[in-house]
Amino acid sequence: MPDAPRGEDSAVNREKRTAIFRTLQARLPSPTTELEFRTPFELLIAVILSAQATDVGVNKATAQLYPVARTPESILALGVDGLKRYIRSIGLFNSKAENIIKTCRILIEKHNGEVPRSRKELEALPGVGRKTANVILNTAFGEPTIAVDTHIFRVSNRTGLAKGKTPLEVEKRLLRLTPDEFKKNAHHWLILHGRYVCKARKPLCGECPIIECCEYTKKELA
Repeated sequence: MPDAPRGEDSAVNREKRTAIFRTLQARLPSPTTELEFRTPFELLIAVILSAQATDVGVNKATAQLYPVARTPESILALGVDGLKRYIRSIGLFNSKAENIIKTCRILIEKHNGEVPRSRKELEALPGVGRKTANVILNTAFGEPTIAVDTHIFRVSNRTGLAKGKTPLEVEKRLLRLTPDEFKKNAHHWLILHGRYVCKARKPLCGECPIIECCEYTKKELA
């Protein structure tokens, strides 16, 4: 990984990062994903479906799917074509259906139908990459991981919280620089901030609660 930018670990920046997370924590003490789920398996399926799709769209699809099939066994019984009927509104539904069916089969054959709790085993599942594994580890099992999606990548670079050229660089810096007390919830605070305030095309700087700590040089306050 490239060396950290000069001054990144200075006391001033540590104070700034702490202030950012304390502010976000005060506004939302118990953040969580906007994906709707009841079990780790339901979350796993929802996160696989969420690639290049909105949480709103995924929730609409799973609201139809889960009353019919919400376990590895019951989804596997649907088969690829049967599953497609419920997720057809989701982008890339053909490949996602195939990956989900393969994942269900692996969960049954190798994990007694349970979602594994290790990164290595999660990333061995079809349709599951590092980001998805991080979401499962954090949201389902409470691990202090930080999944870097487009929102978190943008917020981290734009604010100066943790700069990096790739999602992995940003993830590693966030894990190193985020105070331990905030690591468990950092993913959710940052993704929600990016989704609703620090938007890609037109950030709502005038409504931003962390504007005094933000290093973005093109703030639009109007």
